[in-house]
Amino acid sequence: MNILIADDEPYMLKILNAYFEKEGFTTYQAHDGEEALHIFYHHKIDLAVLDWMMPKVNGIEVCTEIKKQSKTKVLLLTAKGEADDELIALQSGADEYMSKPFDPRVLIVRTKKLLQMESLIYIGDLKIDMAGQKIFRNNKDLQATNKEFHLMRYFIENKGVILSRKALLDQVWGFDYFGEERTVDTHIRRLRAKIGDHVIKTHRGMGYSLEETHE
Repeated sequence: MNILIADDEPYMLKILNAYFEKEGFTTYQAHDGEEALHIFYHHKIDLAVLDWMMPKVNGIEVCTEIKKQSKTKVLLLTAKGEADDELIALQSGADEYMSKPFDPRVLIVRTKKLLQMESLIYIGDLKIDMAGQKIFRNNKDLQATNKEFHLMRYFIENKGVILSRKALLDQVWGFDYFGEERTVDTHIRRLRAKIGDHVIKTHRGMGYSLEETHE
C-alpha cells in the first residue's frame, strides 16, 4: 500500500521511510505541505503521515484538503505539545495523532491498524482484499491486474456515485495521463468479465457506478 510521508526534517523522513519500506509499504516523501499535496494529487495514497509544522502549507491544511478530496487515512505528527493539539488535529479530519518524539515501531503498529479498518470489503459474492490488492469471487482469486484492482477500489470508495471516464482516468491512471478515455471502457469490460456484469452499471453519456448487489 502507498504511504505519503511529509516532514521538513530530512532525518525524520529517512527514518520513517526505512521503517515503512521494511514493512513492505511503497513510500512517497515530501519536504513541505505543497509537495505533499502535489504527490497526493498525482498518486493513489492509502495513508498520509503529516508533520503539523511544515513550511508553505502546514499539516492541518494538508489534512483538511486530503479529507475533502478522498477517504485517505491521515496520521498527524507534532512536536508542539499544546493541550488542544490533539483536539485540533482530530477536528481537521485526522484519523490518528502522535506527539514527537515517538517510537517508529509504535507508528507502524498504528498505521497498520488504520489501514486494516476496512481491509476486507464484501459485495455479493465478491471479496475485495484492500491490503493484499486482490479480488475474490466465491473465494476464487480473480487475478485482477493492477489497473483492474485500482478501478474496483475507486468504485468502492465512491459507491453509488456516477464516475465519469475523466474522473476514473485521473484517479487510476494519474493526472498526467494523456491517452484515450476509451481505455477506461476496455478495462471495465475486462473487469466485468471477472466480477460479473451486474456489479458496475453503465450510465450512458455520464459514466459508471458501483451498484450494491446481493446476487
